[in-house]
Amino acid sequence: MEENRKRILKLRQIAEGERATALKARESWHMFTIMAEFIESTERLSGVHPAVTIFGSARLAPDHPYYLQCVDVARRLSDAGFAVISGGGPGIMEAANRGAFEGTSASVGLNIELPHEQKTNPWQNISLTFRHFFARKVAFVKYADAYVIFPGGFGTMDELSEVLTLIQTGKSRHIPVILVGSSFWRGLLDWIQVQMAGSGMIEPGDLNLVQLIDEPANIVEAIFAFYEAHDIEPSDEERQRMLYL
Repeated sequence: MEENRKRILKLRQIAEGERATALKARESWHMFTIMAEFIESTERLSGVHPAVTIFGSARLAPDHPYYLQCVDVARRLSDAGFAVISGGGPGIMEAANRGAFEGTSASVGLNIELPHEQKTNPWQNISLTFRHFFARKVAFVKYADAYVIFPGGFGTMDELSEVLTLIQTGKSRHIPVILVGSSFWRGLLDWIQVQMAGSGMIEPGDLNLVQLIDEPANIVEAIFAFYEAHDIEPSDEERQRMLYL
């Protein structure tokens, strides 16, 4: 049988000099923009501690019960000494920033450039704008001491799955992951228990990485309870692991 050989040109093998130069310049410049986002987020956020990252839908109006609940949660966290980090846009992101802005601690928005849906909200003490989703997601994780996750769509599911994977695999330190909205999340948690854990795709104990809490006061209490048993400052080993997110 004749070996299937594929000829894949390297950049230096592209015959058209101008095209090769243009490609190289564009890719090189793109790498610098990625580096710039990591550098700026490190400079702006390194002093934000302790902090709670809040995820949730961008599509909820200010009169929606989840929006109002999120404002309450964020205000309580802010007054308790936690900076609040959100995606900086509308819906739950806006509610998180709004509650924190009205409190005593910093309100942080990590905005993203999107063709639609994303519009920066005005309740941000610290505001950064990203072009790259992955650089933004690293910032969400790197500076969080807890996650509070309200109902949302694909983006929220992606963020929930990401943080659970990082904690499960030990790439990130074990911190509270709190889901808000029992009626919204219960079906998913039941499915995870029956299908994922029941089929051996995850360990049964992995379900303990998540707490389901609806009452705003109990959310803050659960975070404090966790850190009564754990040091809120990352260990040297944890800091080293976080460099490789």
